[in-house]
Amino acid sequence: MEEEQEGAKSHRRAWSFSSLRIKRKTSDSEESFFSMRRAMRSFSSVRERGQRGNGEDLPLETFEGEAKDQASPQYTEIATGGFSGTEDETSSTMMKNRLSTAWTAFSGKFSRDRVLKEEEPADTATDLPSSDSRGKEQRYSSAQFFFEYLVVVSLKKTKEGAYEPQITYQFPKRDGMVRFQKEEQEKTFKAITLFCFPEGINWAPLTEYRSETFSFVLTEVDGSRRNGYCRRLLPKGNGARPPEAYCIISSLACFGLFSQIFDEVEKRRQISMAMIYPFMQSLREAAFPAPGKTVKIKSFIPDAGTEIISLTRPVDSCLEHVDFRTLFRCLSDEEVLQVFAATVLERRVIFIADELSTLSQVIHAVAVLLSPFTWQHTLIPIVPEILIDVVMAPTPYLLGVQKRLLDLVDQTDLLVVDLSENRQETFISEIGDEKTILPPKLKAEILQALKARPEKATVEELNRVVPEAFLHFFIKTVGHFPPHVLRKAGEPGVFQARKFYKELESKNTRHFVKKFIQTQMFDLFIQEIEQQPASQEGFFQKKVAEYHAAEKMKKLKTKKH
Repeated sequence: MEEEQEGAKSHRRAWSFSSLRIKRKTSDSEESFFSMRRAMRSFSSVRERGQRGNGEDLPLETFEGEAKDQASPQYTEIATGGFSGTEDETSSTMMKNRLSTAWTAFSGKFSRDRVLKEEEPADTATDLPSSDSRGKEQRYSSAQFFFEYLVVVSLKKTKEGAYEPQITYQFPKRDGMVRFQKEEQEKTFKAITLFCFPEGINWAPLTEYRSETFSFVLTEVDGSRRNGYCRRLLPKGNGARPPEAYCIISSLACFGLFSQIFDEVEKRRQISMAMIYPFMQSLREAAFPAPGKTVKIKSFIPDAGTEIISLTRPVDSCLEHVDFRTLFRCLSDEEVLQVFAATVLERRVIFIADELSTLSQVIHAVAVLLSPFTWQHTLIPIVPEILIDVVMAPTPYLLGVQKRLLDLVDQTDLLVVDLSENRQETFISEIGDEKTILPPKLKAEILQALKARPEKATVEELNRVVPEAFLHFFIKTVGHFPPHVLRKAGEPGVFQARKFYKELESKNTRHFVKKFIQTQMFDLFIQEIEQQPASQEGFFQKKVAEYHAAEKMKKLKTKKH
């Protein structure tokens, strides 16, 4: 094993890439530094032209030759135009060649705008469109369904004696697909096998295996995205046998709801594979519920009769993809703040754990702490072993890496967080300033707010306390932005960055904000504000107004007493 790891290290290559993103507007000389930074913004991924980055369109880049030597050679062509002119032409050409092939990739889904678009459920379930009547731009869509399809990924023994993940069951089967649809489905299925079993082919039959659930997002080169929900378990049987994975692909993001669906799938699988079909068919015919609403599914089970399964969607659709319990079970409040500090300044952060479910849940939870802002860079809850070289990227990322691969991680200039229960220390590697990034007073306020949660808080209680604590931090640091967007009739607004942070009285807060406004998440947030009419009030503006109204009421009550 040591020889294999050393060999892997020797073949790893240092790499970097960037893309050019220029905002078309005329800036005041006072804001020239802010505009120039935007024009030369380095990205951590190749993005679709004309599409605003939102932390979802993040292909994982690999090199020709290196990836082809691996066990599962699935590639997806991507466009590579729009590179920064900071390197000479030869270097740029080499970079484009390196990016000429890429894996179908995934990232976290935390875009509030997209969630709002999906809140309106379909009134009735409809059949899938006929594949021969659609153009190449139109794919199968699961927007009106709970899911696009369910697949079972099994480990099959090869002639060489290794276990290779293969799809052994698919529901529903699709007939009548044209050639390009078959090719796209094949690429997607190959990617699914990779992410359901990121350990690769290093498997052996087991007699005991604790089931676990995790998620990922598949991002196609045309920008379309689908969520992957995976439940790995040991199938019913006698003697040692390899685990298998159940994966649901859906355009909808609701981790808790799909975990409940997996419980029903697993229960039926223990009876017979054939029992899965009627349940999934009933689910597919049901409309996805609105936030806070419940859908009831009828399903027949031998010896138990007809069961009615209630699936309730969380009231707050923005938090339905996360579970904060794992984050605060693995890390103390102070440690969570150190991770938040590194994340809010868009640094490279790697999480280490043995369990895939731990990595998935913690990374999704950390990304949600940034609300109302959205992580704009690479976010991979579980990095497959075959793609471990992504840790060498010089650009910001949030990555989940299994602990057995820790020796393959270059721990220079990044935060490495160990989430495992038997860890000797939480921060294996750190920059060193994580404790001092946040303004001391505001940091203490977050810690105080987090203490308001019960000792054994439920998901609902954590969803109320945790996001509010961090939202108030952003309100007090950057919530005063509206009057600093200069507007002229018929033209987009222009953000006055210098006046914005100069208004802050606290030196510590001002120091933090000067760094934060240089991040990609703030940059894209403020550009959206500049494009909006002055009368339009977004989510953050409403929360700022609510906060100040509540504070005003507190002062009035204090005066009365």
